[in-house]
Amino acid sequence: MTDITLLDGGMGQELLARAGDRPTPLWATRVMMDHPGLVRDIHADYFAAGATIATTNSYAIHHDRLIAAGVDHLFHALHLRALAQAVEARDAHGSGRVAGALGPLVASYRPDLTQPLAEAAAKYAENSALMAPHVDLFLIETASSVLQAEGALAGVVKGKPVWLSISVDDTDGRKLRSGEPVTDVARLVRDYAPEAVLVNCSVPEAMAAAMDVLRDFGVPFGAYANGFTHITDNFKADQPTVDDLFRRHDLTPEKYADFAMGWVAQGATILGGCCEVGPAHIRHLKDRLVAEGHRIV
Repeated sequence: MTDITLLDGGMGQELLARAGDRPTPLWATRVMMDHPGLVRDIHADYFAAGATIATTNSYAIHHDRLIAAGVDHLFHALHLRALAQAVEARDAHGSGRVAGALGPLVASYRPDLTQPLAEAAAKYAENSALMAPHVDLFLIETASSVLQAEGALAGVVKGKPVWLSISVDDTDGRKLRSGEPVTDVARLVRDYAPEAVLVNCSVPEAMAAAMDVLRDFGVPFGAYANGFTHITDNFKADQPTVDDLFRRHDLTPEKYADFAMGWVAQGATILGGCCEVGPAHIRHLKDRLVAEGHRIV
């Protein structure tokens, strides 16, 4: 029997699906502005499905994104809204932890836009200081290059556990999206001591190769894959919307759980889902883990 931490699934795509709104470059942040209660409802559904961690809807709340949309004056308020809805859902559920999400600056999947270390660190310090009083841990997500990951690790405020999650090439999980080998992340584990290292927002087929690398880092590891067919070139343009990403139709809850159980067999102890992996996937994964003798913690 293994103790497994079960993360939630994707927030942004689930918000869009429930709201029925046209996607904008602000993505999940825009939906939270227009439909304040939906974030809390989705957190509640993930807890009911068996997740033990709520990941705050703060992934894309960065000055660069808000300035482009003319709403940077809402930077603090949006963080507090995202935090409050996760905390409220956790408290109503009666158990669980809240992970403060720290997504990439400027854009996802764009290692070419990685900012200088000191500049990035200062921005992550501001975001994480806002979140620190309300979260149990920080989750750095979708880091697509070593420098992108290091900027977040260098800036996140001290005093709470930090988990680092990288994003790997969809065709070769041994490489970051930048093309750098995942083995290069070992230096960051040594220098910054994150308490866990994960892989997220890549296709599930890429995760096994990444797990083979992460298990040599000496810290707990795991994965939460997405349900996209791939990351399109159009989505890598400036100010994209998720209209340029396509959900795959074969990734049923049963198939996703098959992938995840393979990661467990490789030693992964932290599992969940990313974009297009919803509450039904998490519920089935929980049931599968319990049926095979694992304990959800």
